[in-house]
Amino acid sequence: MRRVLLVEDDARVRRVLRLALEDEGFTVLEAADGGQCVESVKASPPDIVLLDVMLPDRDGFAVCREVRRSSDVPIIMVTARTDSHDVVAGLESGADDYVTKPLVAKELAARMRALLRRTEPLIGRPTRHVVSGDLDIGIDDGVVRRGGQPVSLTRTEFRLLVELASVEGRICSREHLLDRVWGYGYFGDSRIVDVHIRRLRTKVELDPASPRHVVTARGLGYRLAG
Repeated sequence: MRRVLLVEDDARVRRVLRLALEDEGFTVLEAADGGQCVESVKASPPDIVLLDVMLPDRDGFAVCREVRRSSDVPIIMVTARTDSHDVVAGLESGADDYVTKPLVAKELAARMRALLRRTEPLIGRPTRHVVSGDLDIGIDDGVVRRGGQPVSLTRTEFRLLVELASVEGRICSREHLLDRVWGYGYFGDSRIVDVHIRRLRTKVELDPASPRHVVTARGLGYRLAG
């Protein structure tokens, strides 16, 4: 059974969500604030984190950034608002995805399973590599190097880079990337692609403002340039 860490300060909401997620086949761990979340991830990493934005000791964005300093565990942010600020702030802090309240248990469970599927380690022979300029992308071993130095990517960022690499320089539309990387069709929102591209560029580009590897095809999407 997959272990989800539910980070929510309202005990009543935690109880309802725990019962609903257990009915969906998850083992649920609980944290009432950001500090408990960070310690729990360090002590016994869960398979996925469901992280509320509004917490008593710090906001979920700060918690997400702190977790990301030491872990690539899949994170879904939970927000009560759908405006761009909350969505983009959550993704830029390192979240893989976001959901909005009120939560529907079956839809949430489907979203979580989709995220878990796409962040599972790639299995195969650690021999296939794609080289793009000073980038060396290990398709099977999950290791990316820039100029010979390892680059730390989340599992979602790695999947995004692999998808761009797999089409050999052709343009990938946002819709294509949403379908191939996120894999849940109508659940998607093109903003999630743009924010992850920006995050990816901060890690694989010498100058993210003038990218040489992950480039924009205006009005069409993105491609990996050699």
